[in-house]
Amino acid sequence: MQDEVQGGMSVREAGRRGGERVKAKYGSEFYEEIGRKGGEATKTKYGPSFYEVIGQKGGQRPKRKAP
Repeated sequence: MQDEVQGGMSVREAGRRGGERVKAKYGSEFYEEIGRKGGEATKTKYGPSFYEVIGQKGGQRPKRKAP
């Protein structure tokens, strides 16, 4: 992937600025709503056990790092 887009702005900077504009236009509730919709779609597609599996995977990494 290209780090710089035309005009010298990095992809990361462009994404950050775009996110800030969406938040200013629609508010933080917009992100809550689309997150909820995405979660429901994932649950419908993969089933509720999907969250259990990814939760276990997420917990294994900190467990390996523990002294």
